[in-house]
Amino acid sequence: MKAELEKLIELQKTDTNIRRLKRSLETAEQRRAGLEHEFEQHAFSIREIQNRRDALNAERADLEKQIAENKTYLERADRNLKHAQNQKEYETAMRETDALQKQIGALETQTLEKITAAEEVDKELADRAEEINSLDGKRDAALAEFDAAIEADRKELAVELEKRNEVFVTLPDRLAAVYDRLAQRGRDGIAVAEVVNGSCSACFMSLRPQMQVEVKRGDQIITCESCTRILYMPAKEASEASAS
Repeated sequence: MKAELEKLIELQKTDTNIRRLKRSLETAEQRRAGLEHEFEQHAFSIREIQNRRDALNAERADLEKQIAENKTYLERADRNLKHAQNQKEYETAMRETDALQKQIGALETQTLEKITAAEEVDKELADRAEEINSLDGKRDAALAEFDAAIEADRKELAVELEKRNEVFVTLPDRLAAVYDRLAQRGRDGIAVAEVVNGSCSACFMSLRPQMQVEVKRGDQIITCESCTRILYMPAKEASEASAS
């Protein structure tokens, strides 16, 4: 019976690992998309800064164009002022000159603000230069590492499934049926539960002292009185229990 219990323990560990591997493979596409999204968020934040810089430079260029146009108008107004032939022409030219000078001053102030803002954005981009330059490489490396891990899980799953079959076929039909019934009953797939600190690790119920002794011996199949799972005690804990 001890050999059969050891097979059940080995089978449970294998099945637990198979569940983990299947879950990993089933969620691989979603997790990979999440990883890509994470890097896309970094790239998006960088593009936002770059777009803000480009917008500031475009606005600055437009302001400089307006300044140049207004300076051309100012030169014409100055000529009109110098060549005014009467008071009315003089006053008209003077008003135009004043208005253009004020407009140019306002545009130059706005231009300076755009230059200052663009310099701040350039500094932000410079501070993140290493991140920007390495982002594509880090993304490719992270995805390659993820893909390699998934491929490793796929290969391990194939090995574990074969190992499971090899163990399962050696079990007596009665035990195999009991194991399958217990494993399929719960969502956790646990049919064989370890005894930890005197309690069933599946349902956390404390075992009676006599039952702990029987589980420790490992010479018969003992089931939990609460959840009916097959119980076992690891060799190390069993020896410590004996010593105490």
